Amino acid sequence: MRRKPIVVAMFLVAALAAAIAPPHVRAQQIVDRIVVRIEDDILTQSDLDQLAAYQKLVSGSADSADRLTQESIEQWIVNSEADAAHFPAAPETEVAAGVAEIENKFPSPDAYRARLAELGLSADDVRQVVARQTYLERYLDSKFRDSVQIDPKDIEKYYNEQLVPALQKQGQAAPPLGDVRDHIRELLTEQEINRLADQWLDESKGRLRIEIVPPPDAAAGRSGAPR
Repeated sequence: MRRKPIVVAMFLVAALAAAIAPPHVRAQQIVDRIVVRIEDDILTQSDLDQLAAYQKLVSGSADSADRLTQESIEQWIVNSEADAAHFPAAPETEVAAGVAEIENKFPSPDAYRARLAELGLSADDVRQVVARQTYLERYLDSKFRDSVQIDPKDIEKYYNEQLVPALQKQGQAAPPLGDVRDHIRELLTEQEINRLADQWLDESKGRLRIEIVPPPDAAAGRSGAPR
């Protein structure tokens, strides 16, 4: 996720204010920790915490700290290129539909609000994450879709080797290939877009200045360890 220069400035101001504040005030202040330095930008612990909370809201669990860090770096890369290309924001109707899909997973609005409170998220937080992820997904789709060509033989192979056996295990009859051909083509297209995006992200990481900053405790442990 791209953080604007003003965010860095605000972070430095907060850090300086904490340094000169009286001890009893400093004890009550929490300064967001830098987790990643990427080019001339930063990602902070609150970025990762928000992503983790969102994952718990949507799927019930969050990725490991290492994976969250990598996901945040990847989001920054995509967002940086999309912004540079002046890629348009996701339509509000699409964002609203994404938020509604999450809300509808809960038995009632009260249950949804209670889960948000438990995770330390606001309704606006959720909307921001949905808008950001929709924006990034739309950009990756526009970047790679035109280069994807699905061989008709691959559609038939997926139908015969994956769809039909899966339905048979469930005791269901498989629909005719003609009825699901377009669905399979879209599924295979999405898989290929994901593969191309992963390849591009790996290559991009190799070209960028990226420093993952260890937690203070971990850094102290390494410096004090015997050589």
